[in-house]
Amino acid sequence: MSNMPANQVIWDEMFAPEGVRNRYKVVYEALQQMSGDALQAKDLQAADFFMNQGITFTVYSDNKGIERIFPFDIIPRIITGKEWDHVEKGIQQRLKALNMFLKDIYSEQQIIKDGIIPASLIASCPHFLKEAVGIKVPHDIYVHISGIDLIRGNDGKFYVLEDNLRTPSGVSYMLENREVTKRIFPDLLAQNQVRMVNNYPMKLLNILSSLSPRPVDQPNVVILTPGVYNSAYYEHTFLARTMGIPLVEGRDLVVDNQKVFMKTTAGLQPVDVIYRRIDDEYIDPLVFRPDSVLGVPGIMSAYRKGNVALVNAIGNGVADDKAVYAYVPDMIKYYLNEESILSNVPTYRMEKEDERKYVFDNLNSMVVKQTNQSGGYGLVMGNKATDAELNELKVAILDNPRNFIAQPIIQLSTVPCLVDGKLESRHVDLRPYALCGPDGIEIVPGGLTRVALRKGSLVVNSSQGGGSKDTWVVDIEE
Repeated sequence: MSNMPANQVIWDEMFAPEGVRNRYKVVYEALQQMSGDALQAKDLQAADFFMNQGITFTVYSDNKGIERIFPFDIIPRIITGKEWDHVEKGIQQRLKALNMFLKDIYSEQQIIKDGIIPASLIASCPHFLKEAVGIKVPHDIYVHISGIDLIRGNDGKFYVLEDNLRTPSGVSYMLENREVTKRIFPDLLAQNQVRMVNNYPMKLLNILSSLSPRPVDQPNVVILTPGVYNSAYYEHTFLARTMGIPLVEGRDLVVDNQKVFMKTTAGLQPVDVIYRRIDDEYIDPLVFRPDSVLGVPGIMSAYRKGNVALVNAIGNGVADDKAVYAYVPDMIKYYLNEESILSNVPTYRMEKEDERKYVFDNLNSMVVKQTNQSGGYGLVMGNKATDAELNELKVAILDNPRNFIAQPIIQLSTVPCLVDGKLESRHVDLRPYALCGPDGIEIVPGGLTRVALRKGSLVVNSSQGGGSKDTWVVDIEE
């Protein structure tokens, strides 16, 4: 378990105790030369861009109407090239091990036989799918697209908060954030020689095409969306448009003789690769939920036969489980015989009596999470909860300890944001996007910085009131 620094001091990414950090000097000086009105004008320009592009997301819990413009902060978040190279190596190492774990867990299960991971942990995981056992996936790659969430502790180091290996979203915001920055700060981007991100759609399309079961020059690749009411629907349309491939719903596809076809005005067209944005349990009503109208009846038989590639693979959720996350450093040691480059946040497993007792004794400084929730849901911050809520939580944990983990509350690093015309610090995390293909693992320099826009808040999810900002990787000495 890594030693997370004590929580007294918050790491600010622009200001060191001795003044502005080197990486931010050019940006800081430019901001100092702008009037409050000029900054507000750029803020409005950015909001107009997002509005005109239709860049929205959905807040399910709000009764005032569900579509919102994605909140964007115009001050970029800057990471040095040296820091980024370390993050990149750490994510590549992690994904190599996670892919090996998924292959193993759906075939030989050697990691269980060797006593590294308890069999009960996998058996009790709702996302371990027996239907995926024995399926041969192209090139043994299960995770083609991942969004691994990182936070920065008060020692300035990056830690992995969670692995998103199923249908990670947000990459369209990363790309659109860069587009709007090009419009409002074109000179600053050029001056800082920021590493580029806009080739992501091309790289993604190349990887998708490389997975085709048919040896054809231009395989048919589609994005499968649950439809217009999904919170990430804007992203589905954005990626289809930028890759130049069809966006389809379940009703647009049909399986015949264990092959998948798309219905078109010119008749049925074969489909080779499906980038699905639909969860496992909805993908095939003949195998999983019979009430699903989002999926394609029979698609699992085509997948099992190797006639269609599904991206990401079916069953990845077993490696996403927050209780399994605690074992990723052990997986890296087991499969790669290496120490983790990026540490986990210390994680206490509630099924272990000594760890549970420690958490119960220190609940006020813990965040307790349900192991299979995401998006900031199913989460209790011990320092914000009432005694009654903490007692309820203890009862729930004792009732089903496997369903919970706890982690120390970490004061995420802060970056400057424009709030009411003034620079104020807000907490952030980082979601870099990695693409795994037959030729290796590529990570877009930067990724999506999510911001907790409410003062003092540590919750960055857009569905919980967070926003985002452009992330610059610059080759500058600190």
